[in-house]
Amino acid sequence: MAILVVCFFVNVSLGSVHIPFKSIFGSLFGSIDNNTWEVIITDYRLPKAITAVLVGSGLGISGLLMQTLFRNPLAGPFVLGITSGASLGVALVILGSGLFGGFLATALISKWSIVIAASLGSFLVLLAVLAVSNQVRDTMAILIIGLMFGSITAAVVSVLSYFSSAEQLQQYIFWGFGSLSNLSWQELLIFFGIYLVGILLSVVSIKGLNSLLLGENYAKSLGLNLKQSRVIIILSTSLIAGTITAFAGPIAFIGLAIPHLTRQIFKTSNHKVLLPAVFLYGAIVMLICDSIAQLPGSDYTLPINAITAIVGAPVVIWLLVRQRKMMF
Repeated sequence: MAILVVCFFVNVSLGSVHIPFKSIFGSLFGSIDNNTWEVIITDYRLPKAITAVLVGSGLGISGLLMQTLFRNPLAGPFVLGITSGASLGVALVILGSGLFGGFLATALISKWSIVIAASLGSFLVLLAVLAVSNQVRDTMAILIIGLMFGSITAAVVSVLSYFSSAEQLQQYIFWGFGSLSNLSWQELLIFFGIYLVGILLSVVSIKGLNSLLLGENYAKSLGLNLKQSRVIIILSTSLIAGTITAFAGPIAFIGLAIPHLTRQIFKTSNHKVLLPAVFLYGAIVMLICDSIAQLPGSDYTLPINAITAIVGAPVVIWLLVRQRKMMF
């Protein structure tokens, strides 16, 4: 937690304009002389740093839930097709006018229309996955069906892309890079409200997650309501991952790698330990990646998606090679 606090203030401090820690504390407690710095801190950097904490911790927890539910180390927060549904919703808004001949006018494109479209896309895929989970007994079948949803939505996005202009394609690609810096305090409040519901559901499911580590049959013998636990876990992941994608775009790697990184450090599979640990490590790694993406002292900002993979992947590879064994 101490490292998280340090990374948070370093993230707020760094950027095209370096702001000393003293001025950051002064801004938080209402005693800063530089009005320009105060605007930068309160209107831009604090919301961005808080968004980084929410996104990193949320994706890490979502990845942990999916890896435990499917007993698959390659599972991540987006295996259920949640991101694909959000991408389809955004593609319909941004690219749809090229195919539908102005039915979806470019003038309608705004930040809120993209957020709403991504949320609706994620929600529709969530409903489909929940409907399937009630009909299918095999958990692995849900995983495959989620991947199929992703393939269908990717195909529709490809068709929309074919009929779109270069400007529309560029706008869609920029959304796909992911961004932590576009949220106002009002949007951040809505984001946090939905995120909190997802986190609470994940905490409720800790006992079920620990039981699932022993296998579904053993979990049933312990008295676990498998269908109910599965629905809660899927709902928690969908709320967290879908909200993150809607507000920050599809951010890769964190959800897949952070649970493995945490297991290597803590040497345990107990979710009472892993859940808060993944929360902290996900937030820390995202803050570090965002600080690097800002290119301190420069006016340029790199895509956060690229940085999460470039920085994080070598660390995970090194840990796995050093340990010679994957904890799961």
